[in-house]
Amino acid sequence: MTSLVRLPGLIDPHVHLRDPGATHKEDFLTGTRAALAGGITLVLDMPNNPGAPVISPEALAAKEAAARGRIVCDVGLFYGASAGNTGTYEQVADKVVGLKLYLDHTTGDLKVEELEAIREIMLAWPREKPLCVHAEDRTVAMVLGLVASVGRGVHFCHVSEQVEIELIREAKERGLPVTCEVTPHHLYLTEEDLPRLQGYGVMRPPLKRASDRDALWANLGVIDMIATDHAPHTIEEKRGEKPAFGVPGLETSLPLMLTAVHRGRLSLDRLVEMMYSAPARIFRLGTKPQPETYIEVDLEHRWTIATERLHSKCGWTPFEGMGVTGALETVVLRGQTVVENGEIKAEPGVGIVIAPSD
Repeated sequence: MTSLVRLPGLIDPHVHLRDPGATHKEDFLTGTRAALAGGITLVLDMPNNPGAPVISPEALAAKEAAARGRIVCDVGLFYGASAGNTGTYEQVADKVVGLKLYLDHTTGDLKVEELEAIREIMLAWPREKPLCVHAEDRTVAMVLGLVASVGRGVHFCHVSEQVEIELIREAKERGLPVTCEVTPHHLYLTEEDLPRLQGYGVMRPPLKRASDRDALWANLGVIDMIATDHAPHTIEEKRGEKPAFGVPGLETSLPLMLTAVHRGRLSLDRLVEMMYSAPARIFRLGTKPQPETYIEVDLEHRWTIATERLHSKCGWTPFEGMGVTGALETVVLRGQTVVENGEIKAEPGVGIVIAPSD
């Protein structure tokens, strides 16, 4: 009986490919190669590029131009919210997969703090278009209050705390139009790992208590999707006195979640829902965003995550040395075999920059 199964090409709704602005950490080519190596054929890239934030139509056009001809998987782009750019929304809404609103500290300087500005942004962005928020702890409660007030849906990125997932669960039970995602690193790592990881474990939201991690697993039915929040930094930046926020995740997400399937923590159908169907639906990517696209995985293959197997430019992973069950074998993108037996065969330009299809 074979353990090889075919799944749709996966969608990662939250990545930072660092291009343009910080290509010493990652770029469109290396980041999309890493995505393919993780069975991900479509990534949605965030706007907080250091030095080149995507908060104007011109910056969006420049980022799209930088991606074309270089990517090896498909890429969708987010637009960034700022206190002064609501007047540009009409020009860009049809060109991006959503708006990203930062309410807590993270890489870059897109944090919006004034309640009046936050409400204005939520009202200005087209109601039928996804609006994603980086909200932690108390700001989750604030956004939920605004959702009820302004009457629009919101997607919560990288939920990490017990109180956050419980608030979102209760909001869903009340019928509020909210969705959320969780990262594999918040499902598998806690603050107890920080002495071992040191700077490699520094991220936003930070690693939390074991009870928070357990609450995420216990509320897996509330969580709509898995997102890596792939946020690579160089080894030097992570070993410095003030380590940069973020960890890579494109190549480890699938094996970690397949390991959860192996352990009985979720079904394979639920994995497909969280890593393909829900992102496609919530970000309006169409009923079949990538025709003739699929991956093949060996559900029983046991192996150990190691840096030398990875393709990300940053050259490290917080999951170094972890044993996993489940391995990627093949990736086919629009009928073309782009990964086979661990070898990436895709040439730059085979990927396309996509826009949502309402």
